[in-house]
This record gives sequence, C-alpha cells and structure tokens, in this order.
Amino acid sequence: MTKIKIGIIGSAGYTGGELLRILIYHPHADIVFAHSGSNAGNKVSDVHTDLLGDTDLRFSENYHSDIDVLFLCVGHGDSRKFLEANTVAPHVKIIDLSQDYRLSANCEYHGQSFVYGLPELQRDVIGSAHYIANPGCFATGIQLALLPLAAAGLLTGEIHINATTGSTGAGQRPSATSHFSWRSGNLSIYKAFEHQHLQEISESLGQLQPGFLPQSDESLLQRAMQRISIIPQRGNFARGILSAIYLDSDLSEEGARECFQAYYAEHPFTHITDSNIDLKQVVNTNKCILQVEKHGRKLLITSIVDNLLKGASGQAVQNMNLIAGLDETSGLRLKSVGF
Repeated sequence: MTKIKIGIIGSAGYTGGELLRILIYHPHADIVFAHSGSNAGNKVSDVHTDLLGDTDLRFSENYHSDIDVLFLCVGHGDSRKFLEANTVAPHVKIIDLSQDYRLSANCEYHGQSFVYGLPELQRDVIGSAHYIANPGCFATGIQLALLPLAAAGLLTGEIHINATTGSTGAGQRPSATSHFSWRSGNLSIYKAFEHQHLQEISESLGQLQPGFLPQSDESLLQRAMQRISIIPQRGNFARGILSAIYLDSDLSEEGARECFQAYYAEHPFTHITDSNIDLKQVVNTNKCILQVEKHGRKLLITSIVDNLLKGASGQAVQNMNLIAGLDETSGLRLKSVGF
C-alpha cells in the first residue's frame, strides 16, 4: 500500500522522540518533516542521540500540509495555539498528544469534534475519525483498570487510586522537581485528589456507565472528585506509571478476572494476570498489564504502562493505524527492557 505521509510538530521533546523511534521503522510510514522551532536545521540524531545511524532526517522550521497525518507533540495549550495560527488542509488527519481537545466541552475544531483516542473504549469510532485527541498517560493506565467494571455497571462506590509516575511524565524541560539531584532517591505527592486527568477518566467511565458522574452545577473536576480519590506521586525512575486502584466489589476474584478477560479479549495490547507485576514488564512497550486480585470486600487492580508509549506516542501510532485501516499493532511490537 502507499505509505502514510507524516508530519510531526514538536519532535524534539520526549513524545516527539518516541514517535520518531516508532515511525522510522513503521512499515507503512514516511516521515515528511519533523518540526522543531529551537532545533531547525539540526540533525534529529543530534538531539535524539540514540537514533544515530537510524536516520539522516533534520529538524524543519517549516510546516506544510502535503501530508496525510499530522502529530502534535507540543505542550498543553500549544496545540490549540498552533491550530489557530496555522492552516491545516481539510484532508489532513490530526492526532493531538496534548490535553487541549480531550474533553467533550472543548473538542471542536473547524466544525468537527476531536474523538477521544482510547482504542479499548471506542476503537470503531476512532477508525472513522478525522481528528484524534490522544489520552493522557495517567488517564490511560487508570481507565484500562476500570473500563470492564464500568461496562458491567459495577462502579457503584468510591474509587481509590495511588499512582506513581516517572520523571519523563513532566516533559523534557527541566523543573525543580525533575532534576536528577532532586528526583534521585526521592518520592513526593503532587496534585492530590485534583489531578486534571480525572476529568477525561470520569467522562469515559460515564460513557460506559451512564449516571457514573453526579449531576450538579459543579465543574467536571469537582464532580469527578466525588467519585474518584487519587494520590499521584513522583517516582525516582525515568519512565512508566504504576497505578494501584481499589474499590468495594461483590465480585469474586475469579469473577473479576473473567470480567476483565472478556472485555479485553479482542484488544491486543492489554493483558490480564494473577501474578505480581512490575514496571519493567511494560517499559519500552505499548502494553498495559493489569493484575486483578480480591482482599475481603476490596477489589484491587494494579495497572502498569509506559507513560511515553501506551501513555502517549505508542497509543498515538495505534490510533494512526486505526484511522488508516491498518492492523492495530503495525509497527508497535516493541520489546520491554527486561533486567
């Protein structure tokens, strides 16, 4: 088949780099340009040094619409600014990795809605979409731990989450809490109970289980906080997210595992296990692994994803495969780091 012509905006950052690593070897992808305002003219391998010998591509300062798919790998707020400042030809499909178009209240662009791009939630809708809003990294791992229960109408009480993310989740630009000297040997809590990803999580769960969100005049975040309690943590490692989710449930452990296995039977990247799991099983892969177990009344679901792949660029390519009519796994059979 004819290769998909691809442009990337913001290709010098972490998610842009991961996207390049995948697409350089994707059998159906042709990278037309990799845009970076600060690195224009430089070799891609001068910034993403592990790509030395894999590509001679240089960063571009120009954008054009002679492409099929445009990936936006810029910061939150900057995707909307880019699309307001530049004309994207109507035929170009857009996959946005920022949070700018994820929520139903602000997903419109040129008379069309961005479709929320979580394949395990709405794969068929994604396949016919023109614009895709890629989910957040915390949101991906947490939703995959809860979608089967929502689909069965079993989210009736409060949901408790403790989730720890690596330093790459904060982006490439250094901050006070991402410097190695601060992060190494350290652990801290941030945005307790109020993480912005609660909004997209609650919208997705409400899509499968109507009535999940309480009806009131409060903001979406405030209503989500009434159902979900989350404690996000910064871990002293580079990549990956481990989320421990627990809630009261009448399901037996076997019944819960069967519920999850049935829901994900046709989804190639989400796997269920009864063995203890650890982040190294998913780092450098597009997998989500879920461990399901029961402790008295409590159902515990542990979820692990690579925040830069299944939580960002890998899922973006998964969405590209779907909208292009390709095998969902094309170019994404990546290997974990092992030991």
